Amino acid sequence: MRARIGLGAALLAWPAVSPATALEPYAVVGDAIPAPLGGLAGDAPRGAALVRDRERGNCLICHRGADPSEPFQGSIGPPLAGVGGRLDAGQIRLRLVDASLLNPQTVMPPYFRTENLQDVAPAYRGKPALSAQEIEDVVSYLATLRAD
Repeated sequence: MRARIGLGAALLAWPAVSPATALEPYAVVGDAIPAPLGGLAGDAPRGAALVRDRERGNCLICHRGADPSEPFQGSIGPPLAGVGGRLDAGQIRLRLVDASLLNPQTVMPPYFRTENLQDVAPAYRGKPALSAQEIEDVVSYLATLRAD
């Protein structure tokens, strides 16, 4: 269930899924999810690995990463280099959880949503693309990427 309370106010989201795959609740405030999912602390090295992982995060299919030596980087999304200087951790978190809360027309997939998705393989239905811990790991890594 999601309740929108206006721009700049809180948007509370409690994804409706079975208890086995229940997602941690979160509150959207303005353009961010200020609190870490589940109160978890992220690990930047694990987040860096997820960003580069072509199976799990697959961020580089759409984004240019911070490491120019990484092969086959995308250009659909904004570059990741410097993202920690442009957005705070809460803003990064919201974009990973579900960027469509900011822009319904976005092509950025929701990494922490299980409902109202299209063409999801049966093995992945009812599961978020990334766990709460993985989201926090990626947030932790991306927040370190500041302009030189």
